[in-house]
Amino acid sequence: MTNDNALIIESAISLLLVLIQVPATAILFSRLLKGPRRLPPIEPQQPTLELLGKVSVVVPTLNEALRISPLLAGLSHQSYEVREIIVVDSKSVDGTPDLVKATQQKDPRFRVMTDDPLPSGWVGRPWALHNGFLSSSEGSQWFLGLDADIQPHPGLVAGLVKTAEAQGYDLVSLSPQFILKYPGECWLQPALLMTLLYRFDPAGINTEQPERVMANGQCFLCRRSVLAAVGGYSSASGSFCDDVTLARNIAAQGYKVGFLDGAKVLKVRMYEGAMETWKEWGRSLDLKDATSRSQLWGDLWLLTSVQGLPLLIVLSFALISPPLSYSLQTRLIALPTPPLLLLGLNLFLVVIRFAMLIAIAPSYDRKSAKGGWLFWLSPFADPLAVLRIFLSAFRKPREWRGRKYS
Repeated sequence: MTNDNALIIESAISLLLVLIQVPATAILFSRLLKGPRRLPPIEPQQPTLELLGKVSVVVPTLNEALRISPLLAGLSHQSYEVREIIVVDSKSVDGTPDLVKATQQKDPRFRVMTDDPLPSGWVGRPWALHNGFLSSSEGSQWFLGLDADIQPHPGLVAGLVKTAEAQGYDLVSLSPQFILKYPGECWLQPALLMTLLYRFDPAGINTEQPERVMANGQCFLCRRSVLAAVGGYSSASGSFCDDVTLARNIAAQGYKVGFLDGAKVLKVRMYEGAMETWKEWGRSLDLKDATSRSQLWGDLWLLTSVQGLPLLIVLSFALISPPLSYSLQTRLIALPTPPLLLLGLNLFLVVIRFAMLIAIAPSYDRKSAKGGWLFWLSPFADPLAVLRIFLSAFRKPREWRGRKYS
């Protein structure tokens, strides 16, 4: 192949990639520009008398003995705004109910119940939450679903309810501060998180399109009357991302749904190490159960364009372009216009990606992490993160949190 033919092919491929990436970059940029307008992070607040007994808390559990203690302690420090704390256990065999019963001796607001056998068509988590909702007091105005792995700060519930009422939300969930401990997860977890940040509006922005609403079931506050009106968790019964599915269903019915920054009021230790993070979190991040097929393909195109390809393209120019002995100016002059445009676009995307690390740094607790500095190299894990979304996008999970599904 002659040099001229090679240049023609290189230019054609470069032009095709530019045409694919430019619209995705415009969409990403339009979302990132909303950042300065987002609501500030939720702050812990002291309760006031009008909050008395307003909230029923429900926690689904299945073999959570190794990580539920910080949650139990944190809930004990919530004040009189919490009427009751119902732990719905799915027949744990590790002593989880015993830990709850021990806490109940000190705080009578706690009680543990066992959910009924899992019906056909239901996933375990929404089934447990649904049972907890049906068993909660009708005197509560708010239902708060919490996961067993979160660590709530004092003032979380009061601050959350006051913000929801002041902003007129019918449903609001929070993004947490993630606790990192090991080198692999410090490198991989931020790249996986970025797949969400690139697809959706920033936390603290009111999203007007129901199908683009984001939610986090780790801390999920909903008006009891609204949850009753939609049949509890029944509309998300078979979803492995029940939080997003339910939130979008509620938004589609005209209720106000919010997703806010909760890094100042709760922490979470989700998974132990990079392998567990890849396996457990990675298979739900596609959100396919809450997403139409066309929207799913659109999200995959966007992630590939603005997160998966940029670093690979920039590195390919560094490795395949003329020898390093050439000066930078000489190498750039030697490039035809389409490859030069492609390089410039992807350098721009790489710069944005590294700048995003500054924006998300407050969302991570790396104080006790080994290799915490690898957080700053997480953009190099982006191609793997996008690959993980592809791998899970068209596979239905067969096992989740110890349960097997057909």
